This record gives sequence, structure tokens and C-alpha cells, in this order.
Amino acid sequence: MNSYKDLDIYTMAYRLAIRVHELTMKLPKYELYEQGSQVMRSSKSIKDNIAEGFGRRRYKAEFIRYLIFAHASCDE
Repeated sequence: MNSYKDLDIYTMAYRLAIRVHELTMKLPKYELYEQGSQVMRSSKSIKDNIAEGFGRRRYKAEFIRYLIFAHASCDE
């Protein structure tokens, strides 16, 4: 495995971020700029934390920590 892009979980998170973005763009304007923006940011944060954790995979505890951050963003 040479890249975080090789991780199935990253691919799933990336697809989720795209789908969430598409769905939030259909919200009414008053929701788009408040709640919609937060939902978009948290969905993109999932893949970002996975990628950052992969960069720290040499230190298992750090990698796990970033996966926990990704999970928290998913819960958000």
C-alpha cells in the first residue's frame, strides 16, 4: 500500500463527501449557508483525517488517533 488512496475506507469517505456535497446543494439557501455548510465540512473532514492519519502510519497510535477523528466527523 503506497497511498491513502489505496485504502477502501478512504475511497468510501471520498464518495460520501461528494454525495453529501451534491445533496446539500439542493437545500434551501437559508439552510445551505448554515447547517449545509457544516454538514459539507464534516463529511470532507472524514476523508481528510484518514489521509492525514495515513501519513502518520509509522506511529500506530497516531494513525489510530486520526481514524478516531474521522469517526467523530462521521458522527457529526
